[in-house]
Amino acid sequence: MDMFITDIKQQTITIDGTVYDADYCTGEMLADFRRRYGTDSFYAEVAEFLAEWFNDDDRLTVHTSGSTGAPKPLRVEKHRMMNSAMLTVDFLGLRHGDSAMLCMPLKYIAGKMVVVRSLMAGLNLLPVTPCGHPMQAIGETPVFSAMIPMQVFNTLQTDEERKRLMDVRHLIIGGGAIDEALGKALKSFPHAVWSTYGMTETLSHIALRRLNGEEASEWYTPFSNVDVRLTPDHTLAIHAPLVNPELLITNDIVEFNARGQFRILGRKDNTVNTGGVKVQIEQVEASLRPLLPCPFMVTSAPDAKFGERIVLLVENFAPDSPAIRQAVETLPAYWRPKQTVCITRLPQTGTGKPDRATAKKIAASAPQNPIGKD
Repeated sequence: MDMFITDIKQQTITIDGTVYDADYCTGEMLADFRRRYGTDSFYAEVAEFLAEWFNDDDRLTVHTSGSTGAPKPLRVEKHRMMNSAMLTVDFLGLRHGDSAMLCMPLKYIAGKMVVVRSLMAGLNLLPVTPCGHPMQAIGETPVFSAMIPMQVFNTLQTDEERKRLMDVRHLIIGGGAIDEALGKALKSFPHAVWSTYGMTETLSHIALRRLNGEEASEWYTPFSNVDVRLTPDHTLAIHAPLVNPELLITNDIVEFNARGQFRILGRKDNTVNTGGVKVQIEQVEASLRPLLPCPFMVTSAPDAKFGERIVLLVENFAPDSPAIRQAVETLPAYWRPKQTVCITRLPQTGTGKPDRATAKKIAASAPQNPIGKD
């Protein structure tokens, strides 16, 4: 790891081919970028983050995504963020001068870590205002990109954008589950495409799985310095001292193979106990995904008879549609939603993940509209 500069004051950042040093980043950069790109521009946000990175505080604030509750701020150590950056750059084999597209919000760890990797490895940072079609907005095809599944899905719908995405030499996808259809669409890509596993507390990912080529797998391989194990509740425990000194107990229900790899079965907090039977809502969603012709989510609501009832949220689609009824009837009896609710837009977090907490509130407050008999 001799290629990395770990003394923050000696680091520089290259943005769109121009090199900026620490003095400029903590001095006139913010005013300059606001003047050149606009006060509320994404470039101004980049300048604000760099001013925080180069200040004298050895920690900075990041926010959790809020997928299962209200987002919360965390104070994290900069040297641990650099450790995380080195692990990723080393694993992918990124080199000084490679370009890196930044197309995710800087409020969250994923966006921040793209900048930190660029600082550590001398990458050419290419900021693109976070949007659904980043490949349309960027001026050149980057060597490296980190995207969320929604951005990748949107990109694949346009031939020109799809071709550009295929030219990205190192593509990592995180922040949400990659469904079967998206995985199939990426299998023929000529360069490495990875699904990442991580969270704010691990300062980005600690494991990856290949989505394309002969190495494609449903199993995540942890970095060599990361210890993962199973808790008595069958959730994943992570010990990754380079990025977090504490043992992290996740809500992700997993299973391991003989090689020490793991795959995600669902989340403990997404388990619905309905009539004494525990149902994993991710598994219900996976079964319905090829059958429903509209965007949807599965959630739950309190129920006097069953304790909890499974609820189907659909986006701009008739709740009593024959298509919904037919899809639901293919499920095992206890998996079947007891209620369907039509909403204008499915709730999402700032990073594009399903907002499970808001979904449950919507289901709990909606008038009961049963899909079938109890």
